[in-house]
Amino acid sequence: MTRTAHAPRTLLRRHIDLDASSPAPGVGHAPHPASRITRLLGTLVLAAGVVLALSGAATWTLVQTSLADERITVAEDASWFAGQDVNGPFTAFSQAQTIEKHALESSGGKTYAELDRKDPVRATVMNGSFLRASLFTSVLAFGVSAMAMGLGLLFVVVGIALRRTAASAPEGVRAL
Repeated sequence: MTRTAHAPRTLLRRHIDLDASSPAPGVGHAPHPASRITRLLGTLVLAAGVVLALSGAATWTLVQTSLADERITVAEDASWFAGQDVNGPFTAFSQAQTIEKHALESSGGKTYAELDRKDPVRATVMNGSFLRASLFTSVLAFGVSAMAMGLGLLFVVVGIALRRTAASAPEGVRAL
């Protein structure tokens, strides 16, 4: 019974005995391990974000440069971007759609699989399918690189937020 009665006094005495020259609890002490872990996690997320964003930008540039080097122009009868150079996801998609339209016109509306093996148009339709697949691969690469850049920026923001949270959290919150 005596221990229970004196326990609140001991806690109260610790707070009362502090004078102006004594540092407040938690001031001047090493940060709690939880805040160090949060700061480290923030740094790792921030670094991953930078790597993702830079990788996405590099991939976008590589695909764009490669497409531009092919000197492809969107066909004049395309639904969108007619006459423009193919060097981005929208122009690549437009040209792929136009190639499909031309291939179907030349085959009477039949796909490669539907044509007879001895049909002379089959080679033309096959080349059209290969070109479309190549252009769609570019479109996909643009999409993945845009996603990587977006996620990278999100990771950077989350990493900065984690680092700021760890640095500015009150001592009581850091200990959680």
